[in-house]
Amino acid sequence: MSIIVNEKSRVCVQGITGREGMVRTHLMKDYGTHVVAGVTPGKAGTDVHGVPVYDTMEEAVEKAGQIDISVLFVPAALVKNAALEAIDAGVKLLVIVPDRVPIFDVLEVSRYAREKEAHFVGPNTLGLVSPGKAVLGMIGGRAERAREWFRPGNIGVSSRSGGMTSAISYFLTDAGLGQSTIVHVGGDAVVGLSHPEVVELFEKDDQTEMVVLFGEIGTTQEDRVADLIESGKFTKPLIAYIGGKAAKSGTRFSHAGAIVEGTRGSYDSKVKRLKEVGVHVVESVSDIPQVALKLKKGGTG
Repeated sequence: MSIIVNEKSRVCVQGITGREGMVRTHLMKDYGTHVVAGVTPGKAGTDVHGVPVYDTMEEAVEKAGQIDISVLFVPAALVKNAALEAIDAGVKLLVIVPDRVPIFDVLEVSRYAREKEAHFVGPNTLGLVSPGKAVLGMIGGRAERAREWFRPGNIGVSSRSGGMTSAISYFLTDAGLGQSTIVHVGGDAVVGLSHPEVVELFEKDDQTEMVVLFGEIGTTQEDRVADLIESGKFTKPLIAYIGGKAAKSGTRFSHAGAIVEGTRGSYDSKVKRLKEVGVHVVESVSDIPQVALKLKKGGTG
């Protein structure tokens, strides 16, 4: 199986009539994602690429039936209301694509999601893909490219960088190594499903035999993954690359969540901690396939 999404997941797109919403709906449908509804206030009765559009999430659920996942392509300032509306309609997973969502809005969405036993990926995420089954968001760009870059297999990928998410998967595919699910957790300081939550899902997934993680300086995500390994809650082989080796304290590295204050969240501290618990930390992204191949053959990486 795959984590989070499969070919049967019923998906809605909020903001479907906007430029990004229309383009990415085409990507998702063309890849095979089961998109059953779209929502844009005032656009009910229209359709986008054959997907019926409704005014509200409540109306979408009433007329289109159960919705498992909603992908949000709305302006950052409207994300909170759109997310809360989806959760109120019974949706259990959101993919929040926009960046620059106010942090207090994200915290409110996070609180409400916990209350309703829902989850979200992002914000500031390209999305995720279960190769051969479904794409959520904008990862891959076009369906043809997504089919070329992402190959079904048993390596899970969790990444804090959109570009590196695709690059890692491409390198793995080029080496003949397929992926179970690929997740871009998002580049902000506060996200929904972060590295620790994603690797726990991979731990429970029978299809996933090992995991590749792209980490960065800033936040405690990678340290919490190490804690999971140390406590025996994650037991599969893990290969990690940490970006931001040259970043100085107080400097933001690429993403809002990639910033070091003092030694907290530094490159050296993360690499040291991961190595302590047996993670295979590589110096270059291009080294990942070689280490994965050695581990598959029973080597030590």
